Amino acid sequence: MKKILILLSFFILNSYAKAQLKKLIVETYYVSDFNDSTDEVGGKLLPGTKTYRIFAQLEPGSKLTKIYGDENHLLKISSDAVFFNNLDRGKTFGKDFSKNNFKENTTALDSWLTLGMVSKTHAGIFKAHDKDGSFIGGVNNDGGSAGIAGGLLRNTDPAAGIPITTSDGQYVMTNSPSNWAEYGVLDPLSGKDSSIFGSLIAGNEFKSNNAGLQNSGILADSNNNYHILIAQLTTKGNITFEINLEIFNTDGSISKYVADDQVLLPGEILSRHLKFPFETICGCPNKDYIEYKNDRDCDALDSCKNLFVLGCMDVLACNYDPKATYSVKAMCCYPGYCNDRDLALVCPDLGTNTKSPLRINLFPNPAQDKLNIEVLNPLGEQVFYSIYDSYGAVISDNAEISFLDDKLHELNLSKFKNGLYLLRIIRNDEVYTKMFMKK
Repeated sequence: MKKILILLSFFILNSYAKAQLKKLIVETYYVSDFNDSTDEVGGKLLPGTKTYRIFAQLEPGSKLTKIYGDENHLLKISSDAVFFNNLDRGKTFGKDFSKNNFKENTTALDSWLTLGMVSKTHAGIFKAHDKDGSFIGGVNNDGGSAGIAGGLLRNTDPAAGIPITTSDGQYVMTNSPSNWAEYGVLDPLSGKDSSIFGSLIAGNEFKSNNAGLQNSGILADSNNNYHILIAQLTTKGNITFEINLEIFNTDGSISKYVADDQVLLPGEILSRHLKFPFETICGCPNKDYIEYKNDRDCDALDSCKNLFVLGCMDVLACNYDPKATYSVKAMCCYPGYCNDRDLALVCPDLGTNTKSPLRINLFPNPAQDKLNIEVLNPLGEQVFYSIYDSYGAVISDNAEISFLDDKLHELNLSKFKNGLYLLRIIRNDEVYTKMFMKK
């Protein structure tokens, strides 16, 4: 029994294990207007230029430690128009800005990479999650070289959602990461940036098999609503990207999530959410079915076809279950062998001459809140059942079921703890048992 419990627990944990990276989300942060284009100090910004922010959504408690490209996985960010970089105060990495920089001309729309931080003191967050107002744009802006009255960056284009004069998508960090390191972006000798994140040369594409930005890790917690900012990109064109991320998992291990699987090494996990435009996939939303798809963008109920049922699928076993959809060999019993269980209980037909035995089916199995018990009772006699947990303790005893016409009985599991249970059904002196899992 203990061996079976361990095997089933291992299966369940692996079947429903959560990836630490859920997906990437692209937010339209701002849309530039004519007033913004009047500034010459920061460089020409065309009306209609959009600023995008890219966020990684992680499981609570995990940490984002690195964005990178390596020999097997390309880091690529591109647009069909050049990226805007502020000539006056622009930076390559978000962590290098000072808060007051964002009050000057169009600095707040600069293109850069990051791991969480938008300045030395602040981290990035969705505008919709930012509840502390804004110190960017409008009256907080110096108006640029043209001295625009009321300041720049005050466009309210609905394509950008909440105006950045209302919420700037920043919050004060209480625990800033350490051990920052970068490679493959700045020139190693001069320290200058001629990539799409610098203002030396206008460009519309960055790609590298040897580039990265890393630190001690940005924690996914309620402060950032479990979303970590990884880039800000400003362009009048349409963006595409392939990004790879390293994540420190909640169990202390490290996983690398990659955008392509041409070469997939141990510890690397392919994620379609790292390549933009994103591929939309719909799937079964019900965990009781084999076709259940956790990594889905939308629900497709018609794809739920086969109930997920643990059981013995060996036709030579005395407890062969024709409705099982996943075989667990440790559950199978044979004359003289039942894996330390009572063979007479698991396979009572071996020791009885009953001409009309009960036929019992449990579904879905594993179950969540409800378990259906189907009993084919050809003799139409009174039937009782008891439920035991994995330690043999009685959970429910001598409950009567009236299966005179082969009907279903629905068992409420809402108060049951997750785990393995044994259902024992008794008809006169006959005993039948079935195992089920509450998850």
